[in-house]
Amino acid sequence: MTINEIYEQLKEDYGDSIIELVENPPLDSSIIIKSSAVFEVCHTLRDKPGFEFDYLLCLSGLDLGENLAAVYHLYSMKHAHKAVIKTIVPKDNPKVPSVEKIWRSADWHEREAYDLIGIIFENHHNLIRILCPYDWEGHPLRKDYKEPEYYHQMKVPY
Repeated sequence: MTINEIYEQLKEDYGDSIIELVENPPLDSSIIIKSSAVFEVCHTLRDKPGFEFDYLLCLSGLDLGENLAAVYHLYSMKHAHKAVIKTIVPKDNPKVPSVEKIWRSADWHEREAYDLIGIIFENHHNLIRILCPYDWEGHPLRKDYKEPEYYHQMKVPY
């Protein structure tokens, strides 16, 4: 199944929740969806015959300037096809439904995106920092991040 066929089927099933298909050769094409539909769309992508995306290859967070994005790279072992799903959220309210109940491997991916970019994955069972100390302030991979001069009265050596 091609990304165009996946997009058309999702558009038929979810209507306005599927925003657009972005084709950028040589990069992977991606389907942009509303953040409120992430859980339902991903559940469909995993369980619907013909899709059966049983493998979450990667989940990443991106800083797009004024907005943040969560990017899901999916693969179907059965059909050997792949898809890239993106959702864009505002920096001041970066909430996206968690997909860890769909793909258990999303657990650490979502924690990393939360820790480094600041995306809040709603209904995640343990959304705490994974790379930075628990009391670290800010999200180091945001474009507007300012590295602290001190951490616990110790000079940060950068």
